[in-house]
Amino acid sequence: MSTTADPRPLTGEPVSLDLLNTRWNREGVTQDLLTDTEGLAVWLAANGLDFPADDAVLLHAREARDALRSAVDGTLEESAARIDAVLAHGRVRVTLTAQGPGEEAEFGDPSWGPAWLAARDYLELLATAPDRIRHCAHDACILHFFDTSRNGTRRWCSMASCGNRAKASRHYARTREA
Repeated sequence: MSTTADPRPLTGEPVSLDLLNTRWNREGVTQDLLTDTEGLAVWLAANGLDFPADDAVLLHAREARDALRSAVDGTLEESAARIDAVLAHGRVRVTLTAQGPGEEAEFGDPSWGPAWLAARDYLELLATAPDRIRHCAHDACILHFFDTSRNGTRRWCSMASCGNRAKASRHYARTREA
């Protein structure tokens, strides 16, 4: 478990989008949480994933992130094989528990666990509400979010940052014209 604070501007999204959001822009420079195993430990802890933060898990998490980025920012046709390649490293075992039916993830190689869970989560988002998977509307932002607003019109990763910057820019443009 990491004791380093999570530096990302947006956290708490579903695990697939949170993996995408391990890359973000700060003052025009792209930051990457997954440059080393310490950053991986931060991401694993933020998502409650009990896996070791080692080089193999880091490599697979980056591979899953790239596949998810191609799916979210591109087309499913172009990215399906990449997502499927990540999903090939695990499976769901259906179980019966004292609480009723359940599911348990199984991995041939546990180092694929976090990557597989993120890819599986993306499939669940697609099945639930694919139109609610969004890219922040701010031109300089590369973050993604799952729109849980009642009317489904959220545009910004954060109203406090990107939304406020966009409003300030529009206000500045109006006052310059006047």
